Amino acid sequence: MASSEFLLNYLPILIFLGLASVFGLLFLVLPMVLAPTAPDPEKVSTYECGFEAFDDARMKFDVQFYIVAILFIIVDLDVAFLFPWAVTLFNPELGMDRDFQIFAFWSMFVFLAVFFIGFAYEWKKGALEWR
Repeated sequence: MASSEFLLNYLPILIFLGLASVFGLLFLVLPMVLAPTAPDPEKVSTYECGFEAFDDARMKFDVQFYIVAILFIIVDLDVAFLFPWAVTLFNPELGMDRDFQIFAFWSMFVFLAVFFIGFAYEWKKGALEWR
């Protein structure tokens, strides 16, 4: 009797593993059965980045793509820092003292100033111009 109760405790885990296995196999097999075998000519055409879709993997391409990606990550991180800062700084329920709020405001001002100086430098150097 005690061993059957013990095994019943593991029943939800076994059901979960079974369903996960069934869905996993279903999602692996179903695209093989339903997907079209002849790709559309538009699908195998040149992408926006300018090189052929099915070419040598070790080919060279412009550094401009890396620069745009790095600038996107920098701006994304800047926004990721800015939202929590704004929420905590301007929330009166947190009970921060006035000196800390002033310090937090000016520290973010310095952070944004460094960001915008770097952004202006990149703009002046022409890194944002698409060639």
